[in-house]
Amino acid sequence: MSGPSDNLILPFHLASGVFRGRLVRAGRAVADTLRPHDYPPAVAALLAETLVLAMGLASGLKYDGVFTVQVRGEGAVRALVADVTSGGMVRGVARFDAERLPSGPITAPVLELLGAGHLTFTVDQGANTERYQGIVSLEGDFLADCVASYFDQSEQLPTALKVAVAPPDPALGPDAPWAATGLMLQRMPPEGGQARGEAWDDAWQTATILMESLTPTELLDPALSPETLLHRPFHGEGLEVAPYRPVFFGCRCSRRKVARTLATFPREELVSLAHNGTIDVTCEFCKATYALSVQELDALAAEAGESENGV
Repeated sequence: MSGPSDNLILPFHLASGVFRGRLVRAGRAVADTLRPHDYPPAVAALLAETLVLAMGLASGLKYDGVFTVQVRGEGAVRALVADVTSGGMVRGVARFDAERLPSGPITAPVLELLGAGHLTFTVDQGANTERYQGIVSLEGDFLADCVASYFDQSEQLPTALKVAVAPPDPALGPDAPWAATGLMLQRMPPEGGQARGEAWDDAWQTATILMESLTPTELLDPALSPETLLHRPFHGEGLEVAPYRPVFFGCRCSRRKVARTLATFPREELVSLAHNGTIDVTCEFCKATYALSVQELDALAAEAGESENGV
């Protein structure tokens, strides 16, 4: 199989489907997400990791809606949010206190940037469906450690994760992509409640050791196609790859959504927010700005009122 080398998720199986994995290559999607913001390097790298993890996790679910990863911490980085639609559209944002950021190199982002806190997964499929949510404490040096801990403890689904990210090479210009790769491997539960025995335990240990043998340099090497990257450690493990799934940056904000939200505010509050009769609202994800007049919002509120009254 040959195809694109970036902005994709490549599902795969090992050992006749007993082990399920996903390879994420999303340098362009990460770069497009981060470009509207001027994050310090450590914050940008941490959000890039969050985006890669969100894409990998979302690709293993069957849902029609939005999958969201939220990280809340008590450290310099207060929050990280990344969401992925069922169509592969991704966006993200970080909130941080610049004055509290460490000045030296970061070796354990969870401990040094986030501190105590928790990581939450949410699947939202609309108003008429029940939301799925999972939560885990921030324990470990990296976010991937926290995610693996959640699956091991809460889902009883042994999981191995590797994530590597690197900022664009300045020599390639302002539009150069990040290097961003994630590799996720899970041992699927036996069907029908049957135990698999020691042989499968050994096979899982072998697969995770082989996965761990991949270096960050290999994971981020653009010269290695996704198939070649997977073939290096897993060529003797019954590797089977599935069709690619695309991922790309995009924001779900719109002028109409912003207007509908503002129209729910009391009119006195809208007037106080207006400058020369106009309220400017900037999306925190993509930095798009929408200018709406109080008169427009009055009309929208009246329209909503008529609809509720059956007019």
